[in-house]
Amino acid sequence: MKPQILILLGRSGSGKGTQAKLLQKQFGLEYVGSGDLLRNRKKTDDFTGRKISEVIDRGVFVCTAIIFKLWIDKWEELKANNEFSGFIIDGSPRKVIEAELIDQALEWYEWDKYLKVILVDLSREEAFTRLSKRRICKNCGNFVPYIGEFKNLKKCDKCGGEFITREDDTPEGINKRQDEFEEKTLPVIEYYERSGCLARVNGAQGIEEVHRDIIAAIESGK
Repeated sequence: MKPQILILLGRSGSGKGTQAKLLQKQFGLEYVGSGDLLRNRKKTDDFTGRKISEVIDRGVFVCTAIIFKLWIDKWEELKANNEFSGFIIDGSPRKVIEAELIDQALEWYEWDKYLKVILVDLSREEAFTRLSKRRICKNCGNFVPYIGEFKNLKKCDKCGGEFITREDDTPEGINKRQDEFEEKTLPVIEYYERSGCLARVNGAQGIEEVHRDIIAAIESGK
């Protein structure tokens, strides 16, 4: 069976993480989220773990070498799985050099022919609103986006726990991530547009509508 290799791009707050998890369940794919990989890595009490914690708490991108090391470790693990059906990269690449390295790695692992890139397109203003108001469950860590019916939730819809704000969702941290996206990730979008493998989806829609459009883009091959 041919693996499904998907890259989801979008601003912080665009809902690409939510969409990645929906696609993971629908197609039985592995989820490769740079944010999750980094947050897991920072738990190790060494120089890199402490530096990652310091950097992401300030809303600054972690250096490419560290990100790529985490990707390669994960992909090597997936390649060894005989039941592997594909994976989703969520939130990366964030720089053109990362996109180029991903292309090289996908070719190395013989996955390059199966790549599809989806941009969940959202304005900076809407992204800021969502990030400044989203919540996380204090008990189970469930993220609750500020969108649709989720705006009215008072407690976690998974476990009933209380909500807190993520530590890096300060106005300063949010604006820093948006600045970094515009400076470094917009060229990545142009890179994939030139290659002809990018599809744009309107991220200002509800979760179900965005998911519908992503599926249509995947199935159309555009």
